[in-house]
Amino acid sequence: MRNAVVALAVAFCGLLATHDAAAEEGLRLSLSLSALPATVEAANSSALPMPVALARPAQVPSGNKDYRIGSEDLLEIQVFGVDQLSRTVRVNSRGQVSLPLIGVVDVAGLTAQEAEASISRKLAESYLQNPQVSLFIKEFTTQRVTIEGAVNRPGIYPLRGQTTLLTSLALAGGQAALSDMSEVMLFRADASGKRVSSTFDVEKIRRGELEDPVVVNDDLIVVNRSKSRTALRDSLFRDVIDTVNPLRWAQPIP
Repeated sequence: MRNAVVALAVAFCGLLATHDAAAEEGLRLSLSLSALPATVEAANSSALPMPVALARPAQVPSGNKDYRIGSEDLLEIQVFGVDQLSRTVRVNSRGQVSLPLIGVVDVAGLTAQEAEASISRKLAESYLQNPQVSLFIKEFTTQRVTIEGAVNRPGIYPLRGQTTLLTSLALAGGQAALSDMSEVMLFRADASGKRVSSTFDVEKIRRGELEDPVVVNDDLIVVNRSKSRTALRDSLFRDVIDTVNPLRWAQPIP
């Protein structure tokens, strides 16, 4: 019953765009004060159980639970039991998203949980009773990772959605010719702000023997050169130079 009512409300909101401001206000007032509350009250009197809350998905990778939504972030918003209200929207330059029924919502500067609460309050004001809102940040464009060392394209890259170590290395063009993938270093700031390093064997991660770690905002990835391969290259290079060097065969002047 509730789903049908909300679907009807969404259809009504489509009509609002073709009316003037006074008609829009009158239609919203009629919708909020008559049809929906009465239906919700009737639903409450029935024997149907109330829906339970959806299990909340992981909003952002571990270490970024306090991430604040910013412009150009891509959000996936779901309302339990009301598919018509579910949307995937990108935050505009003013830090806002536009949603059915409730219109423009300010989300910039909020965590995912705070944005969920804000949307729930707006839906509960006139349209739904105890709405269950789930918000997942699919792309968080204000975060970045720095990749340097023996990779093809070292640099600073934005994090778009959940990113792992292997994905980050792929963004940087993969390993360079003399890289040592058995000891890739990842530096991350701890609670005190001090950078702590961890070492990963990328070859084992590729083979599925180790878990691919999630990269978070401001991580630094360093791919070192292989000392043995670098030494071999330098040795071969010196041998070639010595072979073609004409001064090597020159007789010393008495």
